[in-house]
Amino acid sequence: MADASDRSNRFLRALARQPVDATPVWIMRQAGRYLPEYRATRERAGSFLKLAQTPELACEVTLQPVERFELDAAILFSDILTVPDAMGLGLHFVDGEGPKLARPVRSAADVARLGVPDPEQSLRYVPDAVRLCRRELRGRVPLIGFAGSPWTLACYMIEGQGSRDFSRVKAFALNEPAAMHALLDVNARAVAAYLAAQAAAGAQALMVFDSWGGMLAPAMFEEFSCRYLAEIAALLRDDPHARDLPLILFSKGANASLEALADTGCAALGLDWTITLDRARRRVGDRVALQGNLDPATLLASPDVIRREVRRVLDDFGPHPGHVFNLGHGITPDVDPAHVAVLVDAVHGKIAA
Repeated sequence: MADASDRSNRFLRALARQPVDATPVWIMRQAGRYLPEYRATRERAGSFLKLAQTPELACEVTLQPVERFELDAAILFSDILTVPDAMGLGLHFVDGEGPKLARPVRSAADVARLGVPDPEQSLRYVPDAVRLCRRELRGRVPLIGFAGSPWTLACYMIEGQGSRDFSRVKAFALNEPAAMHALLDVNARAVAAYLAAQAAAGAQALMVFDSWGGMLAPAMFEEFSCRYLAEIAALLRDDPHARDLPLILFSKGANASLEALADTGCAALGLDWTITLDRARRRVGDRVALQGNLDPATLLASPDVIRREVRRVLDDFGPHPGHVFNLGHGITPDVDPAHVAVLVDAVHGKIAA
């Protein structure tokens, strides 16, 4: 195993619950609108989809935060809705309104028409971007590949867009459970194939974002979300390219089900800021590493407050192996990049200028 002090291995060692010289840190949505260089590349691309679907541009923005900050991992720039788009649902973005799907799923017949897309065909731009990123990173830090969870994808596929309460998808699950399970199963197989393709292209860790799992009651969460996260983990264990890669599951707001999530076969759980790391660690024991969990709003505070809150999170986890520092959700566009540098230095135990 590589030296624990090697920055290129710090993140992967922490996921394996091995000793590290400093807690590794990366930030959800670290390639994004808070960075002026990202905004410049986005403007040059002309649209978000063009940015995400052009491997050279996706690679460029993936590397931007790694070039600016001493982060311990890069995460591929993409979008969770690439998979429904490849299924033929017609992804597009409306300024000020977010993603929309032109052909939402509204019936069992709609579900029956769906199939698992070939990642090297309709999604080829994603593994191509992974290959470019690995080449350009030159081993400095590991690259994370990712996908949306089956449940979260279903939320957008049925609603056709974002929602405050996703009442339509909940009603579908309650009224048409067989059709919902068929949808979640095809989503799980599609996500596993998509992640396996990213692994084959060079991703060194994989992450599933279950952004809307926490809006389900615990029983519904275990039936309609956690069950399919476990299916993905099992499928990846059977894949020759993905079986040895750590899998991180982040189910925002699903703190009632941490034990079930830890039993899925993943390597790590991402946590939001509504539970303490100490409490989460005591509940899951040594089954998984933990990632998180600073409230993103902290980055809007002063540098001294950021340092204090970083220390609180580190102290809360304590002197145990298996912690990757992150926010409890994505960084917001109004954050000053200088505050991110303060956070990274504070996590690594450096004194920021």
